Amino acid sequence: MEVTRIRALRGPNLWSRNTSLEAVVRCSEEARSIAGMSGFEVRLREFFPTIGAIRHSGYEGPVSLAHVLEAAALALQAQAGCPVTFSRTTETVEAGVYQVVVQYTEEAVGRKALQAAEKLIAVSLRGGEFDLAATLAELRELDEDERLGPSTGNIVDAAVARGIPYRRLTRGSLVQFGWGSRQRRIQAAEVDATSAIAESIAQDKELTKQLLRAAGVPVPLGRPVTDFEDAWAVAQEIGLPVVVKPQDGNQGKGVTVNIVDRDHLAIAFRAATEYGSTVMVEKYLPGNDFRLLVVGDRLVAASRRDPPQVIGDGEHTVRELVDIVNQDPRRGEGHATSLTKIRFDDIAVARLKVQGLTPESVPPKGQRVVLRNNANLSTGGTATDVTDDVHPEVAARAVAAAQMVGLHICGVDVVCETMLRPLEEQHGGIVEVNAAPGLRMHISPSFGKGRNVGAATIDQMFVHGDDGRIPIVAVTGTNGKTTTTRLINHMLGASGLRTGMTNTDGVYIDGRQTDSGDCSGPRSARNVLMHPDVDAAVFEVARGGVLREGLGFDRCQVAVVTNIGVGDHLGLNYITTVEDLAVLKRVIVQNVSPSGYAVLNAADPHVAAMAATCPGQVIYFAPSRLHPIMSAHRAQGKRTVYLDGDAIVAAEGSWRERVLLRDVPITRGGTIGFQVENVMAAIAAAWAVGLDWDTLRSGLASFVNDADNAPGRFNVMDYRGATIIADYGHNPDAMRALVSAVDAMPSKRRSVVISGAGDRRDSDISDQTVILGDAFDDVILYQDAAQRGRADGEVIRLLREGLVNARRTKSVDEINGEFIAIDRALERLQPGDLCLILVDQVEEALAHIAMRVEESRHPADAVA
Repeated sequence: MEVTRIRALRGPNLWSRNTSLEAVVRCSEEARSIAGMSGFEVRLREFFPTIGAIRHSGYEGPVSLAHVLEAAALALQAQAGCPVTFSRTTETVEAGVYQVVVQYTEEAVGRKALQAAEKLIAVSLRGGEFDLAATLAELRELDEDERLGPSTGNIVDAAVARGIPYRRLTRGSLVQFGWGSRQRRIQAAEVDATSAIAESIAQDKELTKQLLRAAGVPVPLGRPVTDFEDAWAVAQEIGLPVVVKPQDGNQGKGVTVNIVDRDHLAIAFRAATEYGSTVMVEKYLPGNDFRLLVVGDRLVAASRRDPPQVIGDGEHTVRELVDIVNQDPRRGEGHATSLTKIRFDDIAVARLKVQGLTPESVPPKGQRVVLRNNANLSTGGTATDVTDDVHPEVAARAVAAAQMVGLHICGVDVVCETMLRPLEEQHGGIVEVNAAPGLRMHISPSFGKGRNVGAATIDQMFVHGDDGRIPIVAVTGTNGKTTTTRLINHMLGASGLRTGMTNTDGVYIDGRQTDSGDCSGPRSARNVLMHPDVDAAVFEVARGGVLREGLGFDRCQVAVVTNIGVGDHLGLNYITTVEDLAVLKRVIVQNVSPSGYAVLNAADPHVAAMAATCPGQVIYFAPSRLHPIMSAHRAQGKRTVYLDGDAIVAAEGSWRERVLLRDVPITRGGTIGFQVENVMAAIAAAWAVGLDWDTLRSGLASFVNDADNAPGRFNVMDYRGATIIADYGHNPDAMRALVSAVDAMPSKRRSVVISGAGDRRDSDISDQTVILGDAFDDVILYQDAAQRGRADGEVIRLLREGLVNARRTKSVDEINGEFIAIDRALERLQPGDLCLILVDQVEEALAHIAMRVEESRHPADAVA
């Protein structure tokens, strides 16, 4: 067995909506059935007893090593704690080659699980060692490192529950919610609306106290100190016990409370200086330590935090008791688990000394031994939910503190006896205000009810009913994708929306090109959705991007499928038939929003059949309203777009709207059939988005199909009284459409300049000239810049073979070089002639043609 390729499918894909790894696996004849591999499955299950079933229910064929790889990679992740459930293995048309698809939640974990599964198979075949426990431990550790922390994860889960899309922008906690101009961002538990000034204030404990005091919020006495002696002087001024903490600290780092003597103060001072350049000494407020969480203008959760402690049993030392408590599976390092392991450091030893204990003391049964006075979870403390106990005046003080500092999400630390009475009555106070507070004590308290604080955060960022989405129109098909994409984008722009568009020519933001080249894949789409100036997005979705990585979005408002026809690019990446291609193209239809639309070509049976997979509604388009599918759809009162004489009609029930073809320049008065179909698809998409009809008509009327606006898409130019048409058509269906369009245009003599893409099947290349040979008098074949795996002359040979039985073509030339071929064709043109130039290097060829056209207008300048 050999894994020859692994792809990460990071969005909805050919196989499912799940993020998955797709591996291409080659198996020898022996490896195609484990039934004949003596003892293999027995050894496999000895190494991995809990692998479960290898054969999926309903699968009747032989179980290959590829199937074992699938089962092992999924089971390893699941048993490491990753929430994965989907996997599949499919045989390809190539004997012994399989596509293995396994879901992942973190890509790095999925890849490591796949590697471990390969190793498991290898040792089961050839002998060796496989440590299952160590492998699962490595996967768990990697998953903890890779996944979002509990605070950020809870907010993300709340967003997902509301249907708000998200994207993790870094490996850390920076996350974008929503798309384009409606996006918001968080960094852990801090929102983008919070200013850097507010965060800076929260980090400055002394300034925070001054502001809170000015707002009438009770705070403890104290001030910053310059050195240890100054700290001791302040402690004597305000009276022991005191609290020592760094002035600009966070997460309880370097904080020591209830300091009762000079020695204890010295240890605390050293600890504080490790986390900040300036140290504060404050009056210790007796009572319990509470954390109140304020989101916006309301208190959403409260916890009582208890310091790390152990209970004596009369048998074990304090150090041993700490080790026992730290074995609790809920306790881990850092913030990845609901509880953190108790630290045994100098501060813990000092706290033991105050209680008359040492690390080696054996406390009697039932004695409570405190290891720290501060109760932060990050140092091993526990939390008890007290949200329902908070007195309204205490909540009001917490909200006032957060708003005085300017924090949208704020952790307010309060010390008092109880939450049931106002702070002033019990001499309590607010001792700290925290930006980006940890949420895990509220999400998963040690005791009591967990609170969905992530939902409160999302509700603060997005009002009820706002899902942060902008309209997305996804366009795919065999032909017409780019023109349809550009036309939809133009109409949306005409409505006043700032649009983001991707296609095979580049990326465009509000009409400005920001990237060039083929940008019809998911990465370009994701980049557009990150742009803050995009109100609506239109994406051309090519087959290659979906195969490589899936879609760049989770769902779209509108999916447009122009046509499938006889297909294109068949034979690549195991897409070998038109049916395979249709399954791939329908991915965008399967991922339409339930409130959205699929715009489908009713006249193409492969496209029309996609309606059954659409979660939303369907708008059919076709030239004839009498097509059976159109008639049935119209009879049900649903939306259709069709041709009626000199107009395109949009119909729903008894309602009709007409768009005259004479007002749509791209169709040349309705004479170019394939452009009429592109316009019908674009009208249906704009209708689905909700554009008003006056704006829609205005957009259609102002769309010019020139080389600047739609390069290589039936660009018509005049050259010395002859007509030049430049187009990027490169498959048999495109040739038929172009011939049909040319037939509607007057001409004396017709010529065509053509090459072929070497990555097509032989028949796809020669079929193009079979079609063109019956429609053109002169044919100029050229070898383009990139043969895409073909030998020199091979493409031209295939093109020439297609002309053997040509009924119209009388002259055939073969030329090496696209621009030379173009010049040869232009030299021969006479007034009234027509020349179709099928360009390969689109931008360069169009620039060359434009130069020759300009020279023809100013021949004297050209000679000079």
